[in-house]
Amino acid sequence: MGKAVILYNKLSENPLQDELDVLDQVAVVESALNELGHDVFREEFDLDMNRVKNALQEINPKFVFNLVETVDGKGNLIFLAPALLESLKIPFSGSGLHSMYLTSNKILAKEAFRNHNIPTGEWFMADQCDKLNKSKRYIVKPLWEDGSVGISEQGVFYGNDPEIKNYFKNRNPKDYFIEEYIHGREFNISVLGGKSGPKVLPPAEIKFIDFPEGKPHILGYESKWDEDSFEYKNTVRTFDFPESDKILLDKLNKICYDCWESFGLKGYVRVDIRVDEKNNPFVLEINANPCISPDAGFYAACSKAGIKFTKVISEIIYDALN
Repeated sequence: MGKAVILYNKLSENPLQDELDVLDQVAVVESALNELGHDVFREEFDLDMNRVKNALQEINPKFVFNLVETVDGKGNLIFLAPALLESLKIPFSGSGLHSMYLTSNKILAKEAFRNHNIPTGEWFMADQCDKLNKSKRYIVKPLWEDGSVGISEQGVFYGNDPEIKNYFKNRNPKDYFIEEYIHGREFNISVLGGKSGPKVLPPAEIKFIDFPEGKPHILGYESKWDEDSFEYKNTVRTFDFPESDKILLDKLNKICYDCWESFGLKGYVRVDIRVDEKNNPFVLEINANPCISPDAGFYAACSKAGIKFTKVISEIIYDALN
């Protein structure tokens, strides 16, 4: 089947769980590639791009499976991996340079949602606190990070709360933006490319179990990575829906297809959507390089759809090579 390189971000000296997770992804992808008959090589990606370039050219792979999530610990450099691979004309998994940059910069993505008539919530830059609606709640989010890094309920404020300005005293405002907090249901929906074009996988809803009155329903860092936290134990993924949700789920499916086409996505992605208490959907973000470890939402959606993971990887490779 030919040579394949798994490209992944070089870990920091003392990596936390959100960073270590990439090794689980490497292992599951490597296992699938081996099962498919590929000769597999691992290669770390860092700022020494000349070293990475030389290593790739020496291996001369048929394709690269791109699992780079950060570079030098920075989410805003995630586009460097597809940039290098495109310059070398090496086929690679997932979305290309333009799509990766556009989706990873949350403000550019928000503007693109609006331009393509994809519903999304209001947003403001960190220096626009004076424009906030005093009666609404907002959440402060990192401009670039994924995996819920930098997201917590400490960043949720009402528009008239003076503490929102204090929140930025020890943070660089240029690294954050302010988004309307939408109280409602949270959906994580995965899309898989391949021979038959994009396929929206079974939608997953994140249930917020026994959250106290007033506690924001958010998927913050604790809910994803801190196994001892209330948030981790009380946020549960489900693929089961009543018949009464059919119209809503059809609407969410269409939104995911619209995102795929509008952003020129490839391979595999996850679309995160909030649905307010009046059943109005709002796209929070597109993750063009979502986690595919066995305990992640994308893997779970593939399992729910009855698609073996080796088949998933072969479909992603088809998208990369075509």
